[in-house]
Amino acid sequence: MATQPNIKLHDGNKMPQLGLGVWKASNEEASNAVTTAINTGYRHIDTAAIYKNEEGVGEALSGIKVPREELFITTKLWNDDQLHAEKALEESLKKLRLDYVDLYLIHWPKPDEGNYVEAWKQILKLKEQGLAKSVGVCNFNIPHLQKLKDETGIFPVVNQIELHPMLQQRQLHAWNATHNIATESWSPLAQGGEGVFDQALIQKLAEKYEKTPAQVVIRWHLDNGLIVIPKSVTPKRIHENFDVFDFKLEREELAEIAKLDLNKRLGPDPDTM
Repeated sequence: MATQPNIKLHDGNKMPQLGLGVWKASNEEASNAVTTAINTGYRHIDTAAIYKNEEGVGEALSGIKVPREELFITTKLWNDDQLHAEKALEESLKKLRLDYVDLYLIHWPKPDEGNYVEAWKQILKLKEQGLAKSVGVCNFNIPHLQKLKDETGIFPVVNQIELHPMLQQRQLHAWNATHNIATESWSPLAQGGEGVFDQALIQKLAEKYEKTPAQVVIRWHLDNGLIVIPKSVTPKRIHENFDVFDFKLEREELAEIAKLDLNKRLGPDPDTM
């Protein structure tokens, strides 16, 4: 199986382009999934305080033999803690059994509360302290990102957003790229819903490349330069989701998948969440 590529972030750090997400997994499920993933070859794990499974991730990480510097661990600052980022990260690190995370993200801007700029200032300090190697955001739209830059002079290295063939967010992805912000896709398979896997085009490409529809969609993310974190707690799917480095979609096929965009969200709108 080919080695997965890395994305170079604008702070100089590198991030594996494919990772394992553990949203909605229990601690036990997360522990087993992370162990399976790392044994499969994954080096990038994405969790969050609000997922309530950092302890499970930490249990798995404490039991593996892969050197810490080879792993890339992400967690996120929840909305209620935007004014208490240091305390929140310390709690996350304790649960994860880590001295630092590789990426710490503000989970939502919550613009109605008006605290996200202060949260950004606080996590920039956590980066300076070495508690987070890189810092970024989730679910930020262009005005939110611009405000961070206007207030602090620093853009996030990553913007993790809902992105899948039915919600491609091309304008935001392009804006991120123009400002050297890596785009990371959550719910990259549309949670198996919205008919993504049932699309005739996806089915045709799966047959052509002798892959599953999920593998085709993950490859679509990779070929578009996106960081992608498909979630699974099933060993077979964890293995399959990583087996995507031996083929690439053609330019014309990417263009055809672009036509599937319905601009339809599964999750909340960041402006009103």
